[in-house]
Amino acid sequence: MNPKLPYVLLVGAAVTIFILSCMLLSRGRRSPSCESQPRVAEKTGSSSQSLVFADLTPEEMVQVVRYLQGNLGVQLVDASRAKPSDNCIASVDVQVPAKAEVLRFLDAGGARPAREALAVLYFGSQPEPNVTEYVVGPLPTPVYHRDVTVQKYGGKVPYHRRPMLGSEFKQVGTFLAMMAFAAAPTFLKEVMEYDGTNVAFQTTAPHGFQSGDRKSWFIVFQNVSGFFVHPVGLEVLVDHSSLDVSRWVVRRVFYNGQYYRDMAHLESAYVQCRISVEKVRKAPQDGDFSTMKTRAPASALFPLQYEPQGPRYSIRKNHVVFQAWSFAFGMSVSRGLRLFDIRHKGERVAYEISVQEALSVYGSNCPGGMSTRYMDGSFGIGRYASPLVRGVDCPYSATYVDTHALSETLSPRTKKASLCIFEQNLGSPLRRHYSNLQSLYYGGLVNSALVVRSIATVGNQDYVWDFIFYQNGAIEGKVQATGYTSSSFLHGDGLRYGNRVWEHTLGTIRTHSINYKVDLDVGGVKNSLVAHDMAFEMTRAPWSPEQQIERPRLTKKVLDTEDQAAFRLQSKMPRYIYFAANSKNKWGHQRGYRIQITSFAGDHVPESSSMERAISWARYQLAVTRRKEEEPTSTSIYNQNDPWTPTVAFVNFIDNETITNEDLVAWITAGFLHIPHSEDIPNTVTVGNSVGFLLRPYNYYDLDPSIYSHDGVFFTSEQDFTACDTNPVACLPKTASCLPSFPPFTYDGFQN
Repeated sequence: MNPKLPYVLLVGAAVTIFILSCMLLSRGRRSPSCESQPRVAEKTGSSSQSLVFADLTPEEMVQVVRYLQGNLGVQLVDASRAKPSDNCIASVDVQVPAKAEVLRFLDAGGARPAREALAVLYFGSQPEPNVTEYVVGPLPTPVYHRDVTVQKYGGKVPYHRRPMLGSEFKQVGTFLAMMAFAAAPTFLKEVMEYDGTNVAFQTTAPHGFQSGDRKSWFIVFQNVSGFFVHPVGLEVLVDHSSLDVSRWVVRRVFYNGQYYRDMAHLESAYVQCRISVEKVRKAPQDGDFSTMKTRAPASALFPLQYEPQGPRYSIRKNHVVFQAWSFAFGMSVSRGLRLFDIRHKGERVAYEISVQEALSVYGSNCPGGMSTRYMDGSFGIGRYASPLVRGVDCPYSATYVDTHALSETLSPRTKKASLCIFEQNLGSPLRRHYSNLQSLYYGGLVNSALVVRSIATVGNQDYVWDFIFYQNGAIEGKVQATGYTSSSFLHGDGLRYGNRVWEHTLGTIRTHSINYKVDLDVGGVKNSLVAHDMAFEMTRAPWSPEQQIERPRLTKKVLDTEDQAAFRLQSKMPRYIYFAANSKNKWGHQRGYRIQITSFAGDHVPESSSMERAISWARYQLAVTRRKEEEPTSTSIYNQNDPWTPTVAFVNFIDNETITNEDLVAWITAGFLHIPHSEDIPNTVTVGNSVGFLLRPYNYYDLDPSIYSHDGVFFTSEQDFTACDTNPVACLPKTASCLPSFPPFTYDGFQN
């Protein structure tokens, strides 16, 4: 044995221990916290000017309510406690000024438009009950109000068209529990183990078959978590058209495939054993199969995204700046998320992009399901904006914004963290090329985009609303659907209308249609609509005339009228359709923004339907009309409860007017057919349930504007691609070695 060997081993062991100690110590030291870097100022619109679009503040809402209470000469009851025969304030929202006024202010140094509110009031305590809309102003200290109902709708809004208040839902629930169910005690106790608390109700809409009806099917479920998929087979038709709650009556009862006059008739049939009973197993309070509690043990944390040098966007009140983008945002009580004055590189490309409506049409062999056509704007897409859960609904490090609403109450309510804004690395290049021919190089651009998001939970349905801003000048409007599937009790030929998803649960077929308003101003207010597409042409090869070649060529057409620009839902539409400016780019082409729709919609309700005109916007995947102040929205909150005489019929917007060199609006409909299946239990997933549209520059610039992005990467075979000056990605081990300072997790959703 070599006598030096023990010393060599000892020295080696000491060195190993030293290295391991250093590694452990270095791992134990906390990396420095990430520090924000100053942002490069971009040429954008003024944040103070964007306040012309801002939602009402809670203080302004309070002032509007006080003014109405003191100046209408009638008693106003808090809508949360109002009876149908009371007067109450249904909602207060901002009244966005006329576009011409706003543009004079923004672009021509004109006076700031008066700040006003729009108040919707129910007058049930009048000889002729009605719904009235008032514009109240100027804010913050109102001194006037004017009735704009007739101006907007051509006449008074009949009282039966009013959206149902939460108080009316509660009153119907009390009527069912105290009056209707009292007529069938034996049936309810023995079949449903009814104890007064273990059932939940879901209403349907519209409420009947003709104008003036207010007869609603109320579907009965087990009152457990995720009750939407726990039907018990009982449905009750309540006539609540009278303003006197004591005169409400049951018009029909449905149980397990059979119809009865009322609950007493059902009770009699049960006691006499003339009824087919299908007893549903009682579910535990957590819903059992419908619980959203995970079935998996704790494991490694999911990946997180953070900003090593702080956010690269800024938010001041309702104004957002992100690289070359700027815009104002807001939240309509009825329609939800909306954007105004959208600019890229300082130039306005759109005046307004907003959600208009979310429609779902159901099928079933149960009365509630087969009569359901939900128009969610009537319930309030913005009103039901959910508080967002940090790290799940949006990235943990997103900026969370509170929104405020005054709906069905006399006091404004703050919805904490109901809107989020974040920059997201989408994990793929926006563009790239690897060259191994001639020269050797790599060029690419990280696809990092800004996302503005809100999530509305309207009953069983959750809609994830996104507007996304890309570095190449494109804007995407997208909605993802999730939440619980609506269901019917499985009986008879139920499988004609969906799939069985649990023992007694039929996941019912439905269509979803989403409508957007897109007021593009491409190179100015006046635009034309142009369609480009392709066609094959046959030609002889010039160098070999005996040979024939089929080659694609470009087809071009200017769409001159609204009729030409209205594309039916399932019809063929030009694949390139764009708003064209009166100016040209460097290469002689009209500057434009292209509309590209992503949709796999089901069929539209037949136009022979008595209620179709109320949802006639859904006839069209795209309709482009002249912009008019008297046509601000494609539908109305009053259409839900009287679709047979719609307050706003979109089809009337299309009257073959000329749309060449005019201020134009694109009305876009995207949708999908949903046939629920077993994987929709407990919840429908967003994957595959995403539709929307893209607005893409089309010859608007002389070249791709993203070439000016700071996120570009380019290096050649002759450069040192590990050097930070050459390749910023090479700096990541240093610049991204900090630890993000995540705020503590909080959630205020259960306090709203």
